[in-house]
Amino acid sequence: MRILHTMIRSGNLERSIAFYTEIMGMKLLRQKDYPKGEFTNAFLGYGDESEQAALELTYNWGVESYDMGTGFGHIALEVDDVYEATAQIKAKGGKIIRDAGPMNAGTRIIAFVEDPDGYQIELIGKG
Repeated sequence: MRILHTMIRSGNLERSIAFYTEIMGMKLLRQKDYPKGEFTNAFLGYGDESEQAALELTYNWGVESYDMGTGFGHIALEVDDVYEATAQIKAKGGKIIRDAGPMNAGTRIIAFVEDPDGYQIELIGKG
């Protein structure tokens, strides 16, 4: 078994795709409209889905926002250098909600970014 993808809902698919490709460096792997269901799925990632997990964005036509709820935590991405990654994200207009630094009660370097729909992305340094 392996993780295939994580799905989150988007209130504006074009804006979300731009964020994940232009700011977070992912590639749009595939996208499909489902007219009978009135939704669109877009899959993004850092590599081929046969080898890596992907992020699925689901846009339900006509729905512009969602309540985050209390169950969802965050998406985690490993980066070579958290300080450098946050600097690049800031330079591209991304929103950093926790600057790079040691995690609470630990030494691992982390940071948090927020996507256009309010989902949190944790950046975790290698090691």
